[in-house]
This record gives sequence, C-alpha cells and structure tokens, in this order.
Amino acid sequence: MTGDASDPDIDATLAAVGPRLRALRRDRGMTLAQLADDTGITVSTLSRLESGLRRPALDLLLPIAQAYGVTIDDLVRGPNIRDPRVRPVPQRRHGITFLPLTNDAGGLQAFKMIMPARRTKPTLRTHPGYEWVYVLSGSLRLRIGDHDLTMGPGEAAEFDTRNPHWFGSADGKGVELLTLFSQEGERIHVRASPTRAD
Repeated sequence: MTGDASDPDIDATLAAVGPRLRALRRDRGMTLAQLADDTGITVSTLSRLESGLRRPALDLLLPIAQAYGVTIDDLVRGPNIRDPRVRPVPQRRHGITFLPLTNDAGGLQAFKMIMPARRTKPTLRTHPGYEWVYVLSGSLRLRIGDHDLTMGPGEAAEFDTRNPHWFGSADGKGVELLTLFSQEGERIHVRASPTRAD
C-alpha cells in the first residue's frame, strides 16, 4: 500500500490486536514487566501496543507470540467465530411440534417440544441414546419401564433410551418441555469430582 490511503478492514484488524494482546496477557496471569522480561520489549511499548497507541508491527508481534507460545495469526486474526444464533425451523411429528435449539445435526441435540392438549395411550419404545427432559409448563407423564411418573414445571429427568419409555400429557392439556438427546448414548451430565490443590 502506498501513500496515505488506508484500508478500513486492515485498520479494524490492527485495532483489534491491542485488546487481544491485553486479554491474552491477563489470561496468562502476567504483568507487563514479566512480558517485557520475556520479550525484550519495553514496558512502555507493550503498554502502548495494548492500548492501541502503537501500531503492531512484525518485529514486536514475533517475540510476543513466542512468549505466549501462539502464532502471529492468533494475535492478529483471532478466532473465527461464526454466528451463534440458532434459527429453529419447527418440525411436526405425530402432532408434536419440535423446535431444534442446536445447529449441529450430530452429537448432542436440544429441542423445545410443544405437545398439544390431548390424551394419548402410552406406547413404550426403545432406541440407542440418552435423554434429558425438563418441563417448562403443563403436566408431563413419563413412563420408563415399570416407573410411571408425573412431572410439573421445573422438574427434570434423565434416562437411557434403551429402556422402554414414553412421555406425553398427564392430564390431556398442553405440555412444553426442553429435551436434550445424545444418539451416541453418552450421559447428558458429566459430573467431575472436585480436586484438591496440593
């Protein structure tokens, strides 16, 4: 690029470097003085880089990238973050409306289910997977094997879908619930034991 012309995209990319450098340093728990010792760059220059008062240049970014163990791309471009919004397209099956709440068709899937006001006879089924349900409104009847449960708003259940199961309205009125389903059969919740720092 020659002359005084400036590319807005390049300017925006370079303007984002300073905040990214500051966030990375703070994530690593480092002070400016520690980073200066590791890079050979003065505290003043590092401070001006992070605040955007100094334009990032290759001779400054290289030692910083080495100190953090990252690439220049990590410092300049940052992660490519896609639009996180889910735009659910309602699906109807057996009179029930399913609103997908995840973009990924594989792995863990989340749905909001809206069951119409009606009574249906329980027909227990089995299939590979693991499911978690959370009642938002209404009264849900859940059958799992010999268990026949009635659940209200705020109640949740999780179960292995290889066990015969069925759920529907407990009182013939509409029910809304959230459900998480994993086809691979992993348990929905991963519970970790707390570790003690030695």
